[in-house]
Amino acid sequence: MTIAALIENYGEKYVLAVSGLMVGLMFGFFAQRSKFCLRAATLEFWHRSYGEKISVWLLTFSSAVIGVQVLILMGQMDSAVTRQISATGSLSGAILGGLLFGSGMILTRGCASRLLILSANGNLRALLSGLIFAVTAQASLGGVLAPWRETISGWWTVDGGQSRDLLALVGLGPWGGLVFGLVWCAAALYFSLRSGWGLWKWVGGIGTGLAVAAAWAMTYAVSKNSFEVVSVQGLTFSGPSAEWLMRVLASPAPEIGFNFGMLPGVFLGSMVGAWVGKDFVLEGFKDGYSMRRYIAGAILMGFGAMLAGGCAVGAGITGGAIFALTAWLALAGMWVGAGITDRLVDSPAQVVTSTQPAPTHKAP
Repeated sequence: MTIAALIENYGEKYVLAVSGLMVGLMFGFFAQRSKFCLRAATLEFWHRSYGEKISVWLLTFSSAVIGVQVLILMGQMDSAVTRQISATGSLSGAILGGLLFGSGMILTRGCASRLLILSANGNLRALLSGLIFAVTAQASLGGVLAPWRETISGWWTVDGGQSRDLLALVGLGPWGGLVFGLVWCAAALYFSLRSGWGLWKWVGGIGTGLAVAAAWAMTYAVSKNSFEVVSVQGLTFSGPSAEWLMRVLASPAPEIGFNFGMLPGVFLGSMVGAWVGKDFVLEGFKDGYSMRRYIAGAILMGFGAMLAGGCAVGAGITGGAIFALTAWLALAGMWVGAGITDRLVDSPAQVVTSTQPAPTHKAP
C-alpha cells in the first residue's frame, strides 16, 4: 500500500505516528546494541585513545550523511524545506547551546538519547536525568527559561535558505555531501580496524545512522502526499521529550504525530536490545554528590538543547546530515564543551586518585 493510500485511509497523524514508532524501534535497538554515545566518543577524542566509541559514532554519523545525501540525489528528500535550513537560525544559540549541552552530557554521563536508552535498560540515574532534561526543555521552550533562550538566540542570527546551508555556502551540492560522508566512513573504518572488529559495532553503528535518514525520508514522503501542511522533521530528543511531558501533564495534549510514536519506539527498541544482549540491570545513585552532578548536567543539557536547536542527535547528526550551518556549530560546541568539562571536573579527580598511596593491610 502506498503512502498516499495510507494517508487516505488512516490520516496523516496516524501514519506519522506509526512511522515514528518504526524509526524509534530501529534507532533504539541499534543504538543500544552498538552502545552509541556522543559523550563516550568525545572522551576518547580528548583523551587521544581513538577506540571503539569514536568509531561507532563516526559510523553512525557517516551513515546518516550518506543516507540523507543519497535520498536527496534520488529526489526522495529536499533539505531546503526543513526547519534547520529554511527558517531563521541563531548562531549564538547554536554555539552557546552546544557548549552547555556538551558540558551537561559529561556530568550526566550520557546525552539525551543515551539517557532514554539506558532508562530502558534499568538505569534509574538515567531515568531521573531524562525527566529533568524534559522539564528543563519545556521550561526553555515556553516556560520560565524561555525569555533567556530568546534573548541569547537573538544576539546573532542568520537568515534561512542558502545562508544556513553549508553545501550551498561552499559551492557544493549533494554529490559533495556524499563524498564528505564517504570520507568520514573511511575514517570510521580506520578507527574500527584499530579498535578491533565487532559485529554489533558495525551493524549497530550503521543501523543507527540509517534510522536518522529514515526519519527524514518518512516525514518527507508524508508531506509530499498530504493535502495538509506537514512538517518535514528528523530524529531529535529535546522537542519530543518536552512534548511527551506536556502530553502527560497538560490537557488538551499535543497532537499525535511523528514524535508520538518515536520516543516510545526508542524506549521499546532499547528494551529489546537489552533483552538480546542480556544487559538489563537496575542501577541507582551511589551518593548525594552523584545525584547533584546528574541533576546539574540534565538542566544544562535541557536548556542547551533548546538553545542549540537540538540535542546530540537532533542537531549533531540529524541537522549535520543535511549540512545545516547551525547544527554543525552546535555539534562543534558539544565536543568543545565536553572536553572542557571533562578536564575541569573529572580529570583532577582522576589525578588525585592515581597519586594516592595504595592502602596497606595489617595482619590480624
